[in-house]
Amino acid sequence: MSILQVNNLTKTFQTKIGQFVAVDNISFELKEGEILGILGPNGAGKTTTIQMLLGVLTPTSGKINYFGRDFNKNRETVLDKINFSSTYTDFPHNLTIRENLNFFSYFYDIKNRKERVKTVVDLFRLKEILNQQISSLSAGQKTRVNLAKAFLNFPKILLLDEPTASLDPETAQYIRDFLLSQRQRFKVSIILTSHNMAEVEEVCDRVIFINKGKIIADDTPSGLAKSIELSHVELFIKDGLKRTIEFCQTKQIIYKIEGRYIIVDLKEKEIPDFLRQIMDVGVFYDEISIEKPTLNDYFIQVVSKIKK
Repeated sequence: MSILQVNNLTKTFQTKIGQFVAVDNISFELKEGEILGILGPNGAGKTTTIQMLLGVLTPTSGKINYFGRDFNKNRETVLDKINFSSTYTDFPHNLTIRENLNFFSYFYDIKNRKERVKTVVDLFRLKEILNQQISSLSAGQKTRVNLAKAFLNFPKILLLDEPTASLDPETAQYIRDFLLSQRQRFKVSIILTSHNMAEVEEVCDRVIFINKGKIIADDTPSGLAKSIELSHVELFIKDGLKRTIEFCQTKQIIYKIEGRYIIVDLKEKEIPDFLRQIMDVGVFYDEISIEKPTLNDYFIQVVSKIKK
């Protein structure tokens, strides 16, 4: 069941040289309990889309329906059931974490505010720094406060912009596991943007890729990765590194050298022939690793084509 429907959403801005189309007639849905990633290069329209979903920006045209209701006509009801966290938003610097969370709790219809604040403080490991002012926090600590704020109303839909940016690896993994557990336990639906492709592969059920305001792909992370034909083949060359390089140059195979390792990109069906042919010219290797394409490979390929 879809709890968010976006239909023909468009946002244009008037500039000195004319109209700029930031989001160009996009449509998509978010299912209950689904985690949807929105990817794209800088300036693609991701942030503008999120801001319209939050009601911060008014669409030029198109419709947004939350829970089967027109967002424009039911803003107060809808906003009580959704929330947002971004690494790039800040809090009043002269207030403590406790004061900020207490203040933001009054934005929502929460019965026991004191208990709810305590719950999110425990969930996001903020107890030891609860009385520190925002101005004294590290970037990672501010990210955790932002996420805690986003869960104050236990939202049905959560919009996250770079949710683990600035976090250390252990805390970032804790947050990813927490988001997955919330989805499973409470069927929380999540839309997130991230430049961490491994993170998107781990948590997202589906990904839409935006470029120049248009959706150019809508698939699972593995589905997008499989659209890349080349696998990364890494060999430790015991003897014959120079011959391997000459072979790659003759066959016009793109390669990279790291010490005695050579890394080449080949179609999966071409790998056996490549290994046999380099052995035929007197190359001996000890180690081999084959990495199939990832979402990061898809992202790089798409962005590379865009820049050409």
